Amino acid sequence: MGADQAIGLVNKMLFVAMAVASPVLLVTLITGLTVSILQATTQIQEMTLGYVPKLFAAALVIIAFGSWMIGRITQFAIDVIAIIPALG
Repeated sequence: MGADQAIGLVNKMLFVAMAVASPVLLVTLITGLTVSILQATTQIQEMTLGYVPKLFAAALVIIAFGSWMIGRITQFAIDVIAIIPALG
């Protein structure tokens, strides 16, 4: 395996990781921002209030996009396994 192939593989791996993690991170970020704005406007300063909506939102996103996430990761694994014979 040359350096170009290794860099290309790492680049593809990072892109897949970013694509798989981004829906959960974006929804959690938006939920946390919304909860913090609500806490600031109502002056409710309960520390644990932010965790439950973010956890619920993350679970919903994983349920909604879980099959797509697993598909992307599986396709990347298949691609990596397919190039193993070409390395030797």
